[in-house]
Amino acid sequence: MSDWTAGYIADIGYTYGYYTELNPLRARLAFLNAGFLPPSTGTACELGFGQGLSVNIHAAASPTTWHGTDFNPSQAGFAQELANASGADAHLVDQAFTDFCRRSDLPDFDSIGLHGIWSWISDENRAAIADFVKRKLKVGGVLYVSYNTLPGWAAFAPMRHLMTEHAEVIGSEGRGIVSRINDAIDFADKFLATNPAYSRANPQIADRIKKLKEQNRHYLAHEYFNRDWHPMHFSTMAECLEPAKVTYACSAHYVDHLDAANLTADQLAFLKDIPDLMFRETVRDFMVNQQFRRDYWVKGARRLTPLEQAEALRAQKVVLASHRPDVSMKVGGALGEVSLTEAIYNPILDVLADHKSRTVGQLEHELKDRGITFPQLVQAVMVLAGKGDLIAIQDDSVTLKARKHTDKLNNHLMNKARSSGDINYLASPVTGGGVTVNRFQQLFLLGREQGGKKPEDWARFAWQLLAGQGQKLLKEGKPLDTADENLAELTAQAIEFADKRLPILSALQIA
Repeated sequence: MSDWTAGYIADIGYTYGYYTELNPLRARLAFLNAGFLPPSTGTACELGFGQGLSVNIHAAASPTTWHGTDFNPSQAGFAQELANASGADAHLVDQAFTDFCRRSDLPDFDSIGLHGIWSWISDENRAAIADFVKRKLKVGGVLYVSYNTLPGWAAFAPMRHLMTEHAEVIGSEGRGIVSRINDAIDFADKFLATNPAYSRANPQIADRIKKLKEQNRHYLAHEYFNRDWHPMHFSTMAECLEPAKVTYACSAHYVDHLDAANLTADQLAFLKDIPDLMFRETVRDFMVNQQFRRDYWVKGARRLTPLEQAEALRAQKVVLASHRPDVSMKVGGALGEVSLTEAIYNPILDVLADHKSRTVGQLEHELKDRGITFPQLVQAVMVLAGKGDLIAIQDDSVTLKARKHTDKLNNHLMNKARSSGDINYLASPVTGGGVTVNRFQQLFLLGREQGGKKPEDWARFAWQLLAGQGQKLLKEGKPLDTADENLAELTAQAIEFADKRLPILSALQIA
């Protein structure tokens, strides 16, 4: 009997994650910053969509038609449930990559994306995907792909091999993957306690194992314990994609665009002397010890003139998606935390603090007397967007059409929050993507929709649901025992939600 899983973990579901890099709108700002013509939107495809949260949020929050597949029928079924709830134009199936990529009834795509797939599948599947991109990605279309990268994984790869071999050889199938993962981590702990030469040569391994203990076992199953696990150098990735006729455009991780947060002055000078772009990226990965890349590739890159680039950037609309007083004046990169220049960032944040949308050109006009140059403003927009404080947004006409689908999807997700905290995202028709909204905040929104006027009303609504299921809140890692304690904590959270998060969710047309 054939193994339909092809060595991929299938007996435990993937996490309910949302990945903003898969949002085609996000590519626009990255492309413009890099000086490339941004891709069109209209048709998009996600390969290996997991539980389908990203693909459904993006289908509901934009006019784009989405197609996608995930080989796990349980996950595909959940994704189809979300698509039915929103009524968005999403066509989601449970086919293997080799079957899906051979289909003749699929349209050509403006965007193809795969997150957390490339490093965990076989050479055969990677070849099928590259051929699919070659045939189905439109000229000018963008490919988003994330993957585990060398040299960042080089030191830990042997330990990962040891743990997966333990799970296969020593672990008992009947105990399930979670038990086998726990046993493998326990084995790794005992192994390192013997002070082997391997750990003496790689002293960071003990810290990596310590972090593994704290992580979600569903995540660990899919990240470490598949049969296929192939970190690769950037240059190897480029070779894999060469038959697909795509070239590297830029990083989908906005903070990577900020050299000051990632490279020293000597490293920057060294890189500038390397004429070949692809080799330069490989050398850069060694400088930052890159472990995970999130990249945009394009079929037929077209450079913008400086005038075209500036005009397109000035036309881009943005909105502040964080509470103004809470915005940190630091950004984290490969060099650690870097302080932002307050004389530049504070005026920008002050203008945006009302959570009204503005074009970058309007921001430039409002800041004309503050001594902030246009390049400084663009860099600040990229940094704030990379930190999640700022979001690029769609035209009002697009938002209006998407709202009916996001309302339906969000209502479905919020009703799931009554019994579970698995899903912590809702869809915004303004951003075309997902926004973090935790379980209690979703319950507060439900309470508000059902007539609650004040935060105290929303807290009571949430506590009635939780108490009816025998659930209690945790505070500082400890459960709150009495109803009064739970209600007081929920009320405090609801008041803070009303002050800090509700204005933002209203601006994003989620509330």
